[in-house]
Amino acid sequence: MPDKKESSHNDLLEIKGKLNEIHRDMKRFMEQSNQQHLDTVLSGSRTNFANAVIGHVLGDIDEDLERNMVKKCEMRKTCKSKFTGFLQNNANLIKQDAVPEDVILKNQSDLNGLRSNAPSKQCEKCFSQVQTLFGKQVGLMRSLQIYNTDKEKKQELSVLPDELIVNDILEPLSNKQRLQILKAIAIETKTFSALSELTGLRGGNLLFHLQKLLDSGMILQRHERGDYMITDKGFKVLRSIGDMYSVLKS
Repeated sequence: MPDKKESSHNDLLEIKGKLNEIHRDMKRFMEQSNQQHLDTVLSGSRTNFANAVIGHVLGDIDEDLERNMVKKCEMRKTCKSKFTGFLQNNANLIKQDAVPEDVILKNQSDLNGLRSNAPSKQCEKCFSQVQTLFGKQVGLMRSLQIYNTDKEKKQELSVLPDELIVNDILEPLSNKQRLQILKAIAIETKTFSALSELTGLRGGNLLFHLQKLLDSGMILQRHERGDYMITDKGFKVLRSIGDMYSVLKS
């Protein structure tokens, strides 16, 4: 039978093992909570910013229409109400993450339709002002990078830096194990041993793939012999891959 000293030693080992397990669970929880908190903060910040921008734009609508529309016109009040509603609806698109081109084209078409049915020549002054305000709103959407036409998107694609895209994004992820690593540490940090078990790679083979991801800036190591974690760049690239996969799958 084991003596008391050996029994106490075994008890200590068991306690230590349980403490390590609790520590790992707490670390995993904190990392996931921090990521969720960060996502919430970023989402909230964007919403607050969009609301502030929209508030400014809506304020300009009434001021500009009041100042620049034809003063002596019996339809002034009615037209101003219609123009205000049209511009407010268009401005509220700023809340979206991306504004579809067909929505802007439809709004422009609706405005053109109203303009073509204008009852008198003096209406042109009012419609010109509405068109100017509409153009400013669309320009603001472009500045916020939430709206681009298909033509503009094609132009953007044509100037993509080939070598940079291949070396920093495509080549580092052109390997099954490297993609596995990135997916795994997007959820929680991983030790070298854990990544070895995940990928089935050992020693220098695993180091080779980790170095590829480190060099690309998609992951980092907390300190020498420390856990590996995903970077902001790595998270964005992985999320973009997920979005692309969803589009291709649909």
